[in-house]
Amino acid sequence: MMVSIQNESKPKVTNNIASLKIAAKEKINGEKEIVPVDALIDLDPWLEPYREPIQKRYDLFKEWYDKLNTTEGSLDKFSKSYKEYGINVTDEGIHYREWAPNAKEAHFMGEFNNWNSTSHKMNRDEFGTFDIVIPRNADGSLPIKHNTKVKVVLTLEDGTVLYRIPAWIRRVTQDLDVSPTYDGIFWNPPEKYHFKNQKPPKPESLRIYEAHVGISSWEGKVNTFKNFTRDVLPKIKDLGYNVIQLMAIMEHPYYASFGYQVTSFFCASSRYGPPEDLMELIDTAHGMGITVLLDVVHSHACNNVEDGINNFDGTDHQYFHAGGRGRHDLWNSRLFNYGNYETLRFLLSNLRYWLDEFQFDGFRFDGVTSMMYYHHGMGYGFSGNYDEYFGSNTDLEAVVYLMLANKMIHSLYPNAITIAEDVSGMPTLCRPVEEGGVGFDYRLAMAIPDMWIKILKEQKDDDWDIGNICWTLTNRRYKEKTIAYAESHDQALVGDKTLAFWLMDKEMYEFMSELSPRTPIIDRGLALHKMIRLLTHALGGEGYLNFIGNEFGHPEWLDFPREGNGNSFHYARRQFNLVDDGLLRYKFLNNFDRAMQTLEEKYGWLHAPQAYISLKHEGDKVIVFERGDLLFIFNFHPTKSFTDYRVGTSWNTPHHIVLNSDRVEFGGHDCIDESITHYPTDFSWNNRDNFLQVYIPCRTCIVLSHE
Repeated sequence: MMVSIQNESKPKVTNNIASLKIAAKEKINGEKEIVPVDALIDLDPWLEPYREPIQKRYDLFKEWYDKLNTTEGSLDKFSKSYKEYGINVTDEGIHYREWAPNAKEAHFMGEFNNWNSTSHKMNRDEFGTFDIVIPRNADGSLPIKHNTKVKVVLTLEDGTVLYRIPAWIRRVTQDLDVSPTYDGIFWNPPEKYHFKNQKPPKPESLRIYEAHVGISSWEGKVNTFKNFTRDVLPKIKDLGYNVIQLMAIMEHPYYASFGYQVTSFFCASSRYGPPEDLMELIDTAHGMGITVLLDVVHSHACNNVEDGINNFDGTDHQYFHAGGRGRHDLWNSRLFNYGNYETLRFLLSNLRYWLDEFQFDGFRFDGVTSMMYYHHGMGYGFSGNYDEYFGSNTDLEAVVYLMLANKMIHSLYPNAITIAEDVSGMPTLCRPVEEGGVGFDYRLAMAIPDMWIKILKEQKDDDWDIGNICWTLTNRRYKEKTIAYAESHDQALVGDKTLAFWLMDKEMYEFMSELSPRTPIIDRGLALHKMIRLLTHALGGEGYLNFIGNEFGHPEWLDFPREGNGNSFHYARRQFNLVDDGLLRYKFLNNFDRAMQTLEEKYGWLHAPQAYISLKHEGDKVIVFERGDLLFIFNFHPTKSFTDYRVGTSWNTPHHIVLNSDRVEFGGHDCIDESITHYPTDFSWNNRDNFLQVYIPCRTCIVLSHE
């Protein structure tokens, strides 16, 4: 149950605009002249009473930005700290640096010195940063062999000795036959991976394929980077997606956490293969013209101590807040202190590392709502009142970290993409930092999948509220771009079901073969699956996202091996064998998804202005709108088909059907004659200058272009 929490106090604001116009024109890093905050208010005058807290937020960002430029030389240099911290190979040998301010002494050990915990003492500076350089051998070879185990030994003031995996380690491995605890690995393969392909241009329209490498096989196993590259990338390319969002890449000890309990932030998960295989995956995707995003987890960290960064130097507040503020009660994890200098170094460098070393093209930031508010969104029902965003519940340090991260990413990588997972609806989240915004390119439209699940769970088809569906799909902030989706991994998790399974349930087990009868439930399910996804795609945002396998109507749900299910992989896989079987009806949904992506590629409705909805007819269950030079018509009525149905159109030239969900290849009944040219009549209808008359069968959608 969502319970609204009252703000403890409200910021004092004033309407004396003259006294508050303290945002003067300035230049950041030689960029164009701007007036921070004023630009935001020009877009949204409702922000005017909140000028002061928005200005305070921007000033705090500017303070950090200037500080890092002064003390570190530049934000660019600061974010490259991964080349100085952790274990790095240099001309002299191997350099290891670690920040552990609560430690009195530190020693580096591993297989290279037979685990001698005192032979390789590190030097400590006044800030608690330890360094050691182990010189090359006489023959020039490195003193530590590739793929061997290492650790750091920390001695505290009271004599306590801690054994830790280096916080900036680049490779850890886990042998579950021995222990669930990871081992730190010095990774320096003799042959480095060399990227062969240029990065693709930044896409105007984002058609995102959200993927988890481990579950990407139909077999009951953890799949590999190599197999994903060979088997899944061609499917994604064939379908017409131009962006892949990779989940569960950062190392996490518990597979069932879906990758959201990270222990080693600079490690690609070893369960899928070596880091070079991930590089090859990304490189191959680039060669196909596909952009690759990382699902990055900077909202919290795993509680693990021995193989994580929790209590790394013996305190609970090294990278995190101390006490209760540093713990997430629901996730049982640690919360970063974004106002800490070295925490900023760690996190900003982590982003830079994935961009530089692996050639990722950007990030989907997980758990942004949890970061931005002291209540972390737990038990809080956001109403849209601006006090909820700019009052005492907002964690300014976290918001400023996100501003710094976006500033760094977009300044150094102009084509990079950042997406925020935020359920709160924070205004300015997707406006540039130079304006005083948080700087994301897109936010996820998290209300849309919740709406579809609620409708399918609770309402009869006759009771669908067409007006509410259209409102939810178009309810987004002006000039702040949104990624729409009908379902993602969240909706597929155990306790819930995929859209296809909500629609067809157990009949999918017996009646998805073309050799079996086409039952009313299967017929309805196929029809609505296509319509829901196209309506979401065309009306819901400036980008579109699909979770792996859902494009063909993946059945059941998603559940990782765990004690509660007998460590079974049965639900931790994507059954591509279903769509590859020509006798099964899954191919129809797959074909429609391909046609949908291909049509968007041609007409570009996602980067076109928001749609104009000319008709929302509750009785007929019909939706008509224009977007991207196309006319979309949906008939959601369960039983009524309409002949010569009059719809408005802006265009007075002949119209042709370019997509029709009732085609045989999409599992339809082939009731629509696509050879017919539709000629508009010069007569105003539904606030459009012209009208057409079309045949639109029940549970069918058509898309028309115009000459």
